[in-house]
Amino acid sequence: MARAGRQLELKGVIASAVTPHRDGSEDPDYSSCLDMLDFLAAGGAKAICLLDGVGEFFNYGFADRQRLVYLAAKRSRVPLMVGVGHTTLAGAVQLAEEAIGAGADGLLLMPPYFFGYEQPEVEAFYREFAAETREAVPLLIANAPRNATGLAVDTVRRLLDTGRFAGVSDASGDAAYFEELAGLKRERDFALVTADDATAARALRSGADAWLSPAACAVPELASGLAEAIARGEELVEAEAAFDELMHWIGRFPAPAGIKRAVELRGQKAGPPLVPLSPATGQAMDEFAEWFREWFKARQAGSGKAGR
Repeated sequence: MARAGRQLELKGVIASAVTPHRDGSEDPDYSSCLDMLDFLAAGGAKAICLLDGVGEFFNYGFADRQRLVYLAAKRSRVPLMVGVGHTTLAGAVQLAEEAIGAGADGLLLMPPYFFGYEQPEVEAFYREFAAETREAVPLLIANAPRNATGLAVDTVRRLLDTGRFAGVSDASGDAAYFEELAGLKRERDFALVTADDATAARALRSGADAWLSPAACAVPELASGLAEAIARGEELVEAEAAFDELMHWIGRFPAPAGIKRAVELRGQKAGPPLVPLSPATGQAMDEFAEWFREWFKARQAGSGKAGR
C-alpha cells in the first residue's frame, strides 16, 4: 500500500515532470529535479509523474531512474507516480520493483515500445506484470499509441476486469476512443485519466477523473485552475483559450523541447534539447520564448497568482 499521508488519488492535475539534465551531459541534474517537485506542488499539482514520455525515461539507465525516484520520494509533498516503461517484461518488472522500493506511490505502464505487438501479447504483458508486482501500489494502464502499440478498448476491459489495475491513462487525443473508455467507466469502477493536453478540457467534461499533463510542468497553476473550474462546472473561456494558444506553440517543436523551454522560462532548470534543433526551429524557439514571456506576464496580471 502507498504510505500514509501520501496516498495517490487519481484526481485533478498530475503534472508530468521533465527530467532536468546538466549542460553537455545526459546525466540527470538531481538537484534541479528536486527543485522541480517543489515548483509543481506549489503550483497546485495533486500528484507528479516522473519518467514518463515527457521525462524522457528511455534516456536513463536503471540506476539513474532508481536514484531519481528515491530522492524524489523523500522530497515531494504530493504523491509520486512513476513511469516504468521498457521494451521487455523483465525490464518493466525490475523498474517497478525498484520504484516501489524507492518510495513510488503509483506506477504508470505503457505497452512495450519500439516493436509493434498484437493485442493478445500486450494483454499477456500486462497480466504478467500485475502478477509479478502484486498490489503494492496502484497500477495505471497507459494508452500511448504515438509511442507504442495502441490498446484496444476490449483489451482495456479485460485487464480492468482482473481487478489489478486502478485505471487507464489515454494519450491518444482520439475523441471517439475516449468516449468508448468513458462508456466503459459507466459500467465499471476505475480511474479514467486524460493524458493529451490538446483535448484535456473536452475529456474532463466527458468524464475524465484526472489530467496527466506535460504542459503542467511549465504552467501548473493554469492547468490546475482549469481542471478545478471544469470540476465545478464552470467555464473559463479566456483561460482555456490561453492554454490552447500555448499548446499551439508547443506543438510546433519536437517533444518535449517546447515544454522544456517553457520550464526554463519559469526559472526552473531543464537542460538543452538532447537532439539539436535546426536553425529554423531554433529561430522559432526564440520567437516562442519572446511570446511566452509576454503571454505569462499577461496571465500573471489577470490571475494575480501565477507564481514565479
